[in-house]
Amino acid sequence: MNTDQFGLAGDDYVPDPDRDSAAIVDGFFDHITAALRNHDLPDGLSTAMRTRLAELEAANAHHIVDAPAEYNLRMTLALVVAYRELRPRLGREAAIAILRAAFVEPVGEFVADSTRAMLDVAPDPFAAMVAVSKTREEQTFGAGFTFVRPVDDERSYHVDVVRCFYHDVLVDHSAAELTSVMCEFDANWIGAIQPRRDGFRFDRATTIGFGGTHCPFHFDRVDTE
Repeated sequence: MNTDQFGLAGDDYVPDPDRDSAAIVDGFFDHITAALRNHDLPDGLSTAMRTRLAELEAANAHHIVDAPAEYNLRMTLALVVAYRELRPRLGREAAIAILRAAFVEPVGEFVADSTRAMLDVAPDPFAAMVAVSKTREEQTFGAGFTFVRPVDDERSYHVDVVRCFYHDVLVDHSAAELTSVMCEFDANWIGAIQPRRDGFRFDRATTIGFGGTHCPFHFDRVDTE
């Protein structure tokens, strides 16, 4: 069985934002459909959400500053359309809990397995992880995000997100409280890192979505002996 569903392993890794965002959005709406049934809400709401998503994407084309932004916009607006339908029916906290599970869980195992597969085959897991991070910063996140790199050497790579595209779009739609849902998706790959095994640790003390001024993504080598 191929555990590297996202193709992270190897020196020729190239992100596929179209494929990856489609998997996330499709999994999201499948999960939402199941949640609607669990709460005795009509299945048709899911179809209405997908229709509204396409309409909202067209209305928010001004947010598309480069190719990655098109796919990042779709994922972010999927949260917005679902929230607008669920919050009036279920309340704020219940709606956010459903959105969090729907966004984080469906592809979580694939993300974790791909990350673990990449680290297992890498001669230097730290260097491999830094390379993937840098590639994704450019090709998956793009110009909608602003990155500052206070440390980038052989032992540490610290990249701080000081502007978040997801947060900007959610603020624009009066749904800033959903930014943390996007942040929690990262737990899927963060949890795959094993410092003693991989020779590095990852720290993210806060995020913009959780009230921080920036999102610190810090990778540091550790002694394994």
